[in-house]
Amino acid sequence: MGLLIGPRSLPTVALVAAVAVLVSGGLRLPAALTAVGVAALLGGAIAGHARQTVLDHTALRPLMGEDVTVRATLLEPPRATTKGGERALVEMRGEVVLARVSRWVRTAKWSGLEAGDEVLLGGTLQPLRSWDAWARVRGAHAVLRLHFARPTGRRRGGIAGAIDAIRRRVEAGLDGGLGPHEAALARGMVLGQDDRLSASARDDFQRSGLAHILAASGQNVMLLAALALPLLAWAGLGLRARLAAVLGLVAIYVPLAGAGPSIQRAGIMGAAGLVAAIAGRRASRWYALLLAAAVTLTLDPRAAEDAGWQLSFAAVVAILALATPVRERLTARGVPRGLAEALALTGAATIGTAPLLAHHFDRVSLVSLPANLAASPAVAPAMWLGMLSAAAAQVAEPAARLIDALALYPLAFLEWLARASASIPAAAVTVQLREWWEVASAYALAGVAIAGRRRLRDAARRARRRGRAKVAGGRPDPAGHRRVLRFAGPLVAVLAVLAAVTVASGRTGGAERAHQGLVVSFLDVGQGDATLIQDRGRTVLVDAGPPDGPIDARLRRAGVRRIDLLVVTHDQSDHEGGAPRVVAEHSVGLILDGAAGARTAEHAALVRAAAARHVRRIAPERGQVLGIGRIRFAVLWPPWPPPDPGGDPNHRAIVAVASVGRFDLLLSADAESDVTAALPLPPVDALKVAHHGSADPGLPDLLARLRPRIAVVEVGRHNPYGHPTAQAMRGLRASGAAIYRTDHDGTVRLYVSGDRLRVG
Repeated sequence: MGLLIGPRSLPTVALVAAVAVLVSGGLRLPAALTAVGVAALLGGAIAGHARQTVLDHTALRPLMGEDVTVRATLLEPPRATTKGGERALVEMRGEVVLARVSRWVRTAKWSGLEAGDEVLLGGTLQPLRSWDAWARVRGAHAVLRLHFARPTGRRRGGIAGAIDAIRRRVEAGLDGGLGPHEAALARGMVLGQDDRLSASARDDFQRSGLAHILAASGQNVMLLAALALPLLAWAGLGLRARLAAVLGLVAIYVPLAGAGPSIQRAGIMGAAGLVAAIAGRRASRWYALLLAAAVTLTLDPRAAEDAGWQLSFAAVVAILALATPVRERLTARGVPRGLAEALALTGAATIGTAPLLAHHFDRVSLVSLPANLAASPAVAPAMWLGMLSAAAAQVAEPAARLIDALALYPLAFLEWLARASASIPAAAVTVQLREWWEVASAYALAGVAIAGRRRLRDAARRARRRGRAKVAGGRPDPAGHRRVLRFAGPLVAVLAVLAAVTVASGRTGGAERAHQGLVVSFLDVGQGDATLIQDRGRTVLVDAGPPDGPIDARLRRAGVRRIDLLVVTHDQSDHEGGAPRVVAEHSVGLILDGAAGARTAEHAALVRAAAARHVRRIAPERGQVLGIGRIRFAVLWPPWPPPDPGGDPNHRAIVAVASVGRFDLLLSADAESDVTAALPLPPVDALKVAHHGSADPGLPDLLARLRPRIAVVEVGRHNPYGHPTAQAMRGLRASGAAIYRTDHDGTVRLYVSGDRLRVG
């Protein structure tokens, strides 16, 4: 617990320690035991905090914003991004960096390279953005936005280089004897590499609830041990020698499969069990699980933020807590033991991971249980044959191809099963648990339901015994049993209602569905603008943030299915960069194109996306008023044609007032007071501060005219421009408006009902 919370909040550690002392006193635990527990908590917190400080240290900070040319080692194969570019984690100057290349950079020649290859990289070093949190969890300290990338032909050496060589032979063995689809699936199952799978295939596995077989995890370690032990026994090794050999195989397999959080957890738990067996001691799975948590958090206290870490531990906890009693109950009712085992494991893992899947991926598979049951006969053969192929490829690739020929059948079956299961109507439902308290509530409800059912079962058993003991006229008294049944019905009903309310609060539809009125969301997309207006099923999006921003995730969390009006205020990448992706991936009714006529790459992509989706584009003009349901979007600037088409794009950015009823919002994009001072601006309820809060001498006078109740600065964390400036913040504070910033507050939502305005 100390390792988990220490790096995040030392005051929280003190609070938890105080609560532990109070609980120990209430339970009358020995003082020595309490002291040891509190000391362990504080020691873990201090150790975790110190470890995180070391991991966060970087010597790259002075180079931020500079162009660099450096030799780097790929830590993973380059992956395609949803925006058409590529990215990969690399090691440069002893530190991990996220290297990213956009689709418009044609001088990057690193496609097809593998982990361990050395490349010469040139680009601009930048701080990690808020949407790069996944890379920060992986240890990255910066982003290198590439201008070029060239392989040097060299590879890293040492132990890591030896593992790379083993992995390359495994990949060659799997690729040589299988078709591209089956080879991609085999790579996922054996090595945890899902990057070769097509987007549609990956989506099929997610919708069907079979995505876990693509991630190297505990199942891999268990099957590796189950395969190796009889082969080693056949080779004549004694028990302890066999166990030691399997321990060595696990030590090699964990880095071979990428050493992700899930396989780390599995490797540590497997190693603990093997060490216990070698020592002739009984293994404790709960101890092994806690040991795995302690070790992974010691290595990297931020690992707990990784979705894979959370899902892996949640699945194992659920299996340890639920699988055995469920299996025993099923076998007692005559279910064959193999089927009971599969049902218990799959059902427990499904219950344990469903809330986290809803939180991280916004959907839950309804066909997971039958799909996993159908897949279970093929998973072990596919995995074993893949592992045998991997071993044979180290000696003779032709032998690996013979084994691959056998693996083709279970792999093809799993691929077909995922596709067929995903095609079932409503195979996966969209469920959002946006906040951690919603996730915790879902787990609490599941725990209450399981504990309540057990208590009811125990009470019913006691009631039956009392009824048999109190025989009147040869008949048992069923009163106790009836009382239990009368209590069970209301309890189950209450739990069902609570579960429905919890899920409904997180379902797609987000703020707009929950509020059923006007919701204005100033989206946290980093250093850029994106403002979402939702009212009674109608949606207006003003700008879409930078090209590598999280606009898709933000729209998904807000429950956006269709955008009636997309406004691109002007031709700068932090406003129009995400627009092509929005058009490509959402249903858009109309584009108000303030960048019309621009020659930027982002605008060219927007034009192509609009043409491909047959979305109409119109140019803005002063005096133009667009009606989207109750939303009135009035353009105050620019005139058409815009002034100075070759000059500063900020001077021709769209300035508009969005109104619903008596609520008015001024959207000024990057147009500062040199533009807005001459416009007929009315007093407004809310203001999107221009140009991310840059220095604007005319801002105080503008605020005096507008008199906004709310002012929101859309700005990125740690941006290199110094936004918002101290001058802008002084002017905003002096105006008396309530000030919010997306770099500090995240996405800011205004809920409007009549004259009432609430910020959430």
